[in-house]
Amino acid sequence: MSAPLPTPAPIVTVETKPFWDATASGRMLLPRCTECATVIWYPRSWCPACLSREIEWIEASGRGTVYSHSTVRRGAMPPFNEALPYVLAYVELEEGPRMLTNIVTDDPDSVSVGQAVELVFQSYGEGALPRFRPVEGD
Repeated sequence: MSAPLPTPAPIVTVETKPFWDATASGRMLLPRCTECATVIWYPRSWCPACLSREIEWIEASGRGTVYSHSTVRRGAMPPFNEALPYVLAYVELEEGPRMLTNIVTDDPDSVSVGQAVELVFQSYGEGALPRFRPVEGD
């Protein structure tokens, strides 16, 4: 059995602070453009679809599907080399955007494209990183 995935603290900016503050309390907020309704990932202060700066924060459902994935089995840098193998994936969030993340599972070979996943948080001390796990019974 490999070690748990490392949880390095993120670099928090003015644009990402609402996101990271929410994860620390077990919630996932996403920016949404009030001009064109695009839900944005990675958090920023402007809309990549229409360039508007009119952004609001909405609570995400925490549900998504695996869009693409790869199981990392070697070549990882410390401290990730202790957690081999692990799954790196793009998850398509129910709200629309795709997020690069990890799938937390004891069986990396069971992860598949289109698989339903749900949000989990892994603490890094002062906050938490959003990751996903397969939905039970899927």
